[in-house]
Amino acid sequence: MNETTQETPTMRVISQDAHGGPEVLKSVIAARPTPGLGQIFVRVHATSVNPVDIMNRTAGVFIGKPPAVLGYDISGTVEAVGPGVTVHQVGDEVFGMLPFPHGHGSYAEYVVAPARPFVRKPERLDHIQAAALPMAGLTAWQSLVETARIGEGSRVLVNGAAGGVGHLAIQIAKARGAYVIAVAAGSNAEFVRGLGADEVIDYTTTGITDATADLDAVLETIGGDYPAQAVGILKPGGILVSTLPPSLAPAVAAATERGVRLAGLFVEADRLGMTELASLAADGRLTPVVDATFPLEEVAKAHATKPSTGKNVLVVS
Repeated sequence: MNETTQETPTMRVISQDAHGGPEVLKSVIAARPTPGLGQIFVRVHATSVNPVDIMNRTAGVFIGKPPAVLGYDISGTVEAVGPGVTVHQVGDEVFGMLPFPHGHGSYAEYVVAPARPFVRKPERLDHIQAAALPMAGLTAWQSLVETARIGEGSRVLVNGAAGGVGHLAIQIAKARGAYVIAVAAGSNAEFVRGLGADEVIDYTTTGITDATADLDAVLETIGGDYPAQAVGILKPGGILVSTLPPSLAPAVAAATERGVRLAGLFVEADRLGMTELASLAADGRLTPVVDATFPLEEVAKAHATKPSTGKNVLVVS
């Protein structure tokens, strides 16, 4: 009697066997995963390139030694659900991020993910736009809304305003009724004003301490000397939120003296935040900007190409 063997379904993933430049990223074949308790199985339509992906590729900062599959952002379609999942059904178009830092793996055709951090993709966004939103959008939301608690009339400065987090932070702050001062290169002044910035500081010609003061909140995404400078432009009781927590160390003494609060934030995958982002996007108040798209197999090129504004996105299927 002839016996037949059932082949294990496979998929393409982008993996690396060593730390290094973009050239270490290779397309390989891997077995498709199966969703477990509380998980969904998603066909990935698009994912995005975040600065943390570069850090993990070059030095494994948050994920350790290779081999590894990078990526956190996902926009795609649910193809199966695991036991106990009630918030999603097969066929749902969803978007969200994998748990940071150890849940990476979105540079793939299929991904198994926790169900609850994912929400329905707004019809107003296509998969490419939606893939650019989760990690950067949650970073901005958790920094400005949940940590700084900005609201109507808050004076907010966004450093790195044309970047992945910054361009979304401007829109979120404006949606909350804040007055927004954007720090960006002069070449991007029109871009950030178009997103709603009330003032623009061209960092190539003007220092932030020379251009503004008496702020309620600063969102700092650059590091270097900026955290220490930002302390000087915040009012007593104001808050500096940094997406690079180690960069806050030189600012501690000055912040204590001035009565300024410091907060270093690492993003979390979060259903509540994703629901808020999806609502803003559906209402037309939040639009992620995609600078360039690349096929998944051109991931090395995507990593080597710095976006001038917004995000780079990998188109998977």
